[in-house]
Amino acid sequence: MIRIALVGSIGSGKTFISNLFGYPVFNADESVSKIYSNNKKIFYKLKKRLPKFFTDPPIKKEELIKAIVKNKNSLNIISKIVHPEVRKDLQKFIKKHNKKKAIVLDIPLLLENKLNKKKDVIIFVKSPNKEVLKRLKKRKNFNNLVFQQLKKIQLSLDIKKKYSHYVIKNNFKKDSVRKNVKDILNKIL
Repeated sequence: MIRIALVGSIGSGKTFISNLFGYPVFNADESVSKIYSNNKKIFYKLKKRLPKFFTDPPIKKEELIKAIVKNKNSLNIISKIVHPEVRKDLQKFIKKHNKKKAIVLDIPLLLENKLNKKKDVIIFVKSPNKEVLKRLKKRKNFNNLVFQQLKKIQLSLDIKKKYSHYVIKNNFKKDSVRKNVKDILNKIL
């Protein structure tokens, strides 16, 4: 099985592009969202470590944002509690799709959390910063302070690009991105 992993900045279009490959996609953001909605064990771990910010299950975005904005250590605490659960979801996903020709990994902190394997095909999604910020600001619950905190825990884009085998320039026009995806698939399959 070929593991195709997309890396890039927050809001660069990794999720949209990952779905264009036509293979099963592990979306870490969706995994986190499900954990926040359904996992009471994680809620109580967060409540124990950050009691001022969490009231009742499920974990709410507003509570997370408040915790991250008010306490610079909160993001690290949240990550240490949530990321092991995401890893478990990833392992289940890989096991479920182990007979597929390829899978796609849409994991924002793939390299930072050393989730990549030596044979992974890593694709850097390069998008214009101005366009990315404009798109992020349209997101519900966008908070610039949280965005800045998240950027601090990510590797620089130069390092992500250096680790990548391919670059897709995402100008947010579907046709050019589709062509890039098709070209890469032709080379790796």
